[in-house]
Amino acid sequence: MSDKPRIRQVLVVEGRYDAAALENAVDGLILTTDGFSIFKDKQTQALLKELGRQREVILFTDPDAAGFRIRRFVADLVGAEFVRHAYVPAVKGKEKRKPAPGKEGLLGVEGFDVQALRGAVLAAGGTAAAPRAGRAITYADLYAWGLSGTAGSRQERFAFLKRLGLPPRLSKKALCDVLNSLYTWEEVNEIRNGPREG
Repeated sequence: MSDKPRIRQVLVVEGRYDAAALENAVDGLILTTDGFSIFKDKQTQALLKELGRQREVILFTDPDAAGFRIRRFVADLVGAEFVRHAYVPAVKGKEKRKPAPGKEGLLGVEGFDVQALRGAVLAAGGTAAAPRAGRAITYADLYAWGLSGTAGSRQERFAFLKRLGLPPRLSKKALCDVLNSLYTWEEVNEIRNGPREG
């Protein structure tokens, strides 16, 4: 059994290497801004706003100017009352995978160890989520529910996400991650099989 704390809030980092490092420290829904792409990515903006209002967001960006610019943008987007801030200290260095330090010569989120990352999330007020109940929602479930890989699945998925108050254009992976974070398999199955809106 994992000793990683399961965090209720949505964790937002800049890139996939930050997300991979954080996945080793905590269990939770981790979304990336893909750097400055968040400024133009309306789908991710809508997802962050919706999930932020449902569960709050913990922003965890690098300690450089770019990281703080992204942090301010997302905080303004989601709303300060739904945002918590996790920080790593400004430490000179470079990540192992990089040939040279970044522009400001500071270690990014991915460069810190598990204990430092976990401590930063908990210090930001990361709260425990209820233990994951039941089995995980899989790609096979999306297919069985008519939300992926079948004739008309795109329209079905859009209508289903609208019922849940989620952005309509989630990828299959993002849809699985979000559903597993917000619902149990049984809850989604009941919603799928429940009465349709008129």
